[in-house]
Amino acid sequence: MQRLRVTIRGAVQGVGFRPFVYRLATEMRLGGWVKNSPQGVFIEAEGPREDLDAFLLRLEREKPGLSFIQSLEYSLLEPLGYEGFRIQQSDESGDRTTVILPDVATCPRCRAELFDPSDRRFRYPFINCTLCGPRFSIIQTLPYDRANTTMKSFVMCPDCRREYSDPADRRFHAQPDACGVCGPHLSLWDSRGRTIATGDDALREAAAAIRRGETLALKGLGGFQLLADARNEVAVLRLRERKRREEKPLACMFPDLEALGHYVNISPLEKRLLLSSESPIVLLRRHPDTDIASAVAPGNPYLGAMLPYTPLHHLLMKELGFPIIATSGNLHDEPILTDEREALASIGDIADFFLVHNRPIERHVDDSVVRVQLDRETILRRARGYAPLPIILKLSLPPLLAVGGHLKNTVAVSKGSDVILSQHIGDLETAKALFAFRKVIDDLLSLYEVKPAAVVHDAHPDYASTRYAKDSGYPVVPVYHHHAHLAACMAENELEGEVLGVTWDGAGYGEDKTLWGGEFLLGDAGGYSRVAHFRPFRLPGGEAAIKEPRRTALGLLHEIFGPDALTNGLYLPPDKLAREGFPEATARLLGQMLTKGINSPITTSAGRLFDAVAAILGIRSVCSFEGQAAMMVEFQVDEEEQGHYPVNLQGSDPLVFDWEPLFREIIRERDQGTPLPVICARFHNTLVEAILEVAQKVGVRRVVLSGGVFQNRYLTEHAFRRLEGAGFRPYIHQRVPPNDGGIALGQIAIAAARMDKPCA
Repeated sequence: MQRLRVTIRGAVQGVGFRPFVYRLATEMRLGGWVKNSPQGVFIEAEGPREDLDAFLLRLEREKPGLSFIQSLEYSLLEPLGYEGFRIQQSDESGDRTTVILPDVATCPRCRAELFDPSDRRFRYPFINCTLCGPRFSIIQTLPYDRANTTMKSFVMCPDCRREYSDPADRRFHAQPDACGVCGPHLSLWDSRGRTIATGDDALREAAAAIRRGETLALKGLGGFQLLADARNEVAVLRLRERKRREEKPLACMFPDLEALGHYVNISPLEKRLLLSSESPIVLLRRHPDTDIASAVAPGNPYLGAMLPYTPLHHLLMKELGFPIIATSGNLHDEPILTDEREALASIGDIADFFLVHNRPIERHVDDSVVRVQLDRETILRRARGYAPLPIILKLSLPPLLAVGGHLKNTVAVSKGSDVILSQHIGDLETAKALFAFRKVIDDLLSLYEVKPAAVVHDAHPDYASTRYAKDSGYPVVPVYHHHAHLAACMAENELEGEVLGVTWDGAGYGEDKTLWGGEFLLGDAGGYSRVAHFRPFRLPGGEAAIKEPRRTALGLLHEIFGPDALTNGLYLPPDKLAREGFPEATARLLGQMLTKGINSPITTSAGRLFDAVAAILGIRSVCSFEGQAAMMVEFQVDEEEQGHYPVNLQGSDPLVFDWEPLFREIIRERDQGTPLPVICARFHNTLVEAILEVAQKVGVRRVVLSGGVFQNRYLTEHAFRRLEGAGFRPYIHQRVPPNDGGIALGQIAIAAARMDKPCA
């Protein structure tokens, strides 16, 4: 007889891991115990050595499906004579290193019970078990026990208590366990907060309101959603008008996979994503001529689609049987709302009714957004289902806080070899967004008990995140934006040593105090050199040019043609000039600004090149949301077109990609009547050829592609395959967004390298 002591770290709390260990040990007739702690799961088991060896193997092989074991350490000790096996009370002492599980979509067994009239939880909208339900959105502190969640005020009835205490039941130690007798319940309010109905009646009345074309605010898992009939053009336009969201695509929820198949193409990998425990919004190629309202995603060949992922969504979609808008419940540039009274005050003018419940939401968690590129998943917004699972680097890191960038903000903390990347926070443009940013930071530092050795921030001096870092009282480490993109992609792909980083986005503060964005960086987390970049040009009006591609086009063409770019109408097609061009006085002023360099910052941005193409081709001259013009250029592409424009690389240290021949050809072909899809394809293909030529001149085999421009599926796939075909090893993002939602990871990798701590 021997005693086996096991320490397991990873996603092992809230997934039925202790009940699994209990059942396994009991089946194998081992004595001992299992318990949770802030460091993970501890096990002691006694029995013959061969049984203990088999127990170890089965722990890893048969663990619950939602769990993952980050590390398993064990030792053999003298036996103590344990009789039987039991689950001990959780130990709350010590440093917190446990992986907290994300919120998990409703499992098949709970779904079956939800719609079974003979089950005591029939139509109960908060059904869950150890395999599914809320986790990150309800946990207040570690270890993960009911008393440490927002469920602590709900006292279990005898039936729920019996399940919770029965090792043979799948709700054994399911912390959010509840039923209609003892758990949370629904209420339907009107826009003044008056209760109209409760319980199942509230749900049926809410469905009836959506059927009538009204807007419903739903308190979901990690915050509010705004719901409306996705087939009703009037309802969708009314929602857009009230929310001040002119054209940005709206996500849709469908009753089930079969219904979704009538609206979009679904590959096997996309099907897996839709049905996964993460259950994200997936960007899917839509079928033409469906009954989805044109205002849902105007001019967009994709739909952001998801399936029901909570029992409440399943019940609502069963009542409706048709697709609905399911967009974040917030005002423009503000975080998603989590409290029903705050929601009533904030979006009471948007929603006609509020379907709410009395289970508090501890932290906001948006829906994640994923698309499939190169037959693999690429996360574009990392939140529900993914956060806060750690990105595990190869070696130990100092304790750090990284505060990300200004747009699509996420923050991160490091502990041991883990980087815990927060859920999506968003653009730090409003007071409420900044409040959410600070709350998420406090949340992560508290949950994981991290006292940062330093705060890592973007080098841009005017970012709100930079000001936070400098006011924090901790030592600060500034990191250049595009170096963080490179380091993030390296860390995710576990790369060490020198790589060529192609870091393309809308803008980031550069070493020369200009706006970079079309960069080729040679290096690693420890340092880099700028080996190539796009030819610089000016943006008249600075940030105004981001919203007006016609300004960007003017700045770029002013670089080529001088003042003639404005007077001869080169920056817009002749048929668009009168309608979408500038008044004469404005045009004259912009020309003077460009000539004198007044309020016209210099940029090398690849993202802004897309904007210029959009304006020059008459695709989009003014945008209603960030990235709109670039998306519309991508959507125009003729994927059969193989041609490209000249690639003109000049100089040597650094190389400069001169886009002038490219744009002269675009204007010439535009004026000759070449179809727009052909021009847009050749533009993309030219950028791919530029990547390949720089890679060949630099001579480094490994190439990482990072930055918001690589959300573009066509560009990413063609660059990857072109590099691979030429003998290079390209790498892209998968579990971390290529956009600014991933740079906090890169910031930590860089700071750790500077502090002489090894990291991936």
